[in-house]
Amino acid sequence: MLDGYEMHDLTQPWSQDTPAWPTYDNPKIWYEKSLDTEKVNGQKIEFMNHTGTHLDGEKHFIAHGRDIESMPLEELVGDAVVADISDKVGDYDVYTSEMIEDVCDVQKGDILFIHTGYQEYAWHKENADPHKFFCKHPGPNQEFADWCKEMELEYLILDCGSADHPMNTVIRDVRPELAAEAREKHGVDDLDEIFPPEGYQLMHTELFPEGIVHVENAQVPEELLNERVQIGTFPWRFRGGESSVSRVVAFTEE
Repeated sequence: MLDGYEMHDLTQPWSQDTPAWPTYDNPKIWYEKSLDTEKVNGQKIEFMNHTGTHLDGEKHFIAHGRDIESMPLEELVGDAVVADISDKVGDYDVYTSEMIEDVCDVQKGDILFIHTGYQEYAWHKENADPHKFFCKHPGPNQEFADWCKEMELEYLILDCGSADHPMNTVIRDVRPELAAEAREKHGVDDLDEIFPPEGYQLMHTELFPEGIVHVENAQVPEELLNERVQIGTFPWRFRGGESSVSRVVAFTEE
């Protein structure tokens, strides 16, 4: 334990039951060696990088972007704020920078954890609901992306399936019945009115070139909501890696 600090794990548990992002393969884990035959356990794992709590790297969307190894620890550990907007948003809602600034004091260069409340629907929770967690969670549009750039945020952390609104991802196409629900929720005939094609997955395509990446599928304890903390994200030192499963930790003074 670090003297004078308490650590808080912001990471989902990880197992063969941890779901990958929709349209991605789920993990497979098996024993290549076992105690009963070789007198030693040795597991083999096959999985997509985007399984459980993970850091999306620049290379995930930008061909010339930095790989995971190229992200220094000084960039991954620093001042952070946890914004609790869970009482302001529900299924398919669009959150704004004003909502964030209403609940906490965001400083330029911060790491920003956005608590939507949808961590309660993650696979390992009592109220697990993959449809809500991955396909119905709230998300931003262009206004929010522009604000992230203006604030020069270090990176974002989300307690839901994606930093982008699900209707601004492939989910709109692969789950047309949910797209119909979202249109009804927002009272529009075409979701392009809210998420125009030129802004498709903008939290990835527009922010990654600016070095503003994000962690998805995180979770945060109630005592840290709307608090300023130190946060560290610890991915593999993954040369050539476009993303990485990560351990995310908050540090508070005792």
